[in-house]
Amino acid sequence: MTDYRSRTTQARGGKWAGIWLGGGVLVLACGSAPSSSSEAEAGAPEADARVPEPFLNADARAADAAGEPRDAAPSPDASPPRCAGLVTLPRDAEREIRSGERDRKFRVHVPTTYDPTRPTPVVLVLHAFGSSATEMAIYARFNEKSDTAGFIAVHPEGVLRSWNAGACCGEAARNDVSDVAFIRDVLSALARDTCVDERRVFATGMSNGGFLSHRLGCELSDRIAAIAPVAGVLGVPTCSPPRPVPVLQFHGTADTVVPFGGSSTLGFRGVLETIDLWKGVDGCSGPPRETLSTVDAKCETWSACRPGGEVALCTVRGGGHTWPGGLPIVGAYTTPNVDATDLAWEFMRSHPMP
Repeated sequence: MTDYRSRTTQARGGKWAGIWLGGGVLVLACGSAPSSSSEAEAGAPEADARVPEPFLNADARAADAAGEPRDAAPSPDASPPRCAGLVTLPRDAEREIRSGERDRKFRVHVPTTYDPTRPTPVVLVLHAFGSSATEMAIYARFNEKSDTAGFIAVHPEGVLRSWNAGACCGEAARNDVSDVAFIRDVLSALARDTCVDERRVFATGMSNGGFLSHRLGCELSDRIAAIAPVAGVLGVPTCSPPRPVPVLQFHGTADTVVPFGGSSTLGFRGVLETIDLWKGVDGCSGPPRETLSTVDAKCETWSACRPGGEVALCTVRGGGHTWPGGLPIVGAYTTPNVDATDLAWEFMRSHPMP
């Protein structure tokens, strides 16, 4: 896992700019960083050096043993069929499609290693309520992760900065916008001119985007292999996918926007209730294993599940409505000791479609 001490304090030492993001202000840093290395490291707890082994597939563990970068490890099973007749894409592009009688947009970032003949994993990254695809790309850094890990990062755009995830949020929920159908249309459009590995399409998101990630796991499990929501819970009344869906949930105990214990006023389930529902869907039993522990966070994993299923919960003690390891949010604690972007990718890439 990346050491965040220097990057976090560089942000604290620079000039600040803010973007409102799903219940808080996302702080972007610019300007010079502290010149003193001792100042850069002061007050930041030591981060773990590596992602815990239970989140890794066999190839990633083999890369560890050989002292090689994990992202260089090959796919966990045989190479999928190759594509033909496709052309090299621009590194970054905005696409527009017609979905549900609306013109909808999504942004696509292809990695530097993209080969139009080689099926490539896809990660859908869903923004928070009040945010946008562009802001989410800055906040969670999945475009940068795409370049090192070799997947295609897709940032869809919600209707008036919102998603219909059931219990949440905004214009999309009020007007019952079919965002599940939109994501299906995004994937179909992407597959027409991009060499997509259909067994390795994943979804993650922040807040309202986290809610939608859960809904996609329930209602689009024929296209989405695994999900990794952040600061969002299951917002639909029922969830009955035809197969176990691997889930990695991140949540702060001091989240005041999507409370850890839930909210009857907002109609939000609690995090533990959400995890229990997914354990039921995946047929998980028995106690969890602790798979990561830092000074302010703990991850637990339930692996005794039906074939293909696994449920994990990473809890940040005192964490606010934030992306762990991401850019700071004013008035809410963001841990520098857990990188949700790295952990989400390691978890998802270890759980391709059966």
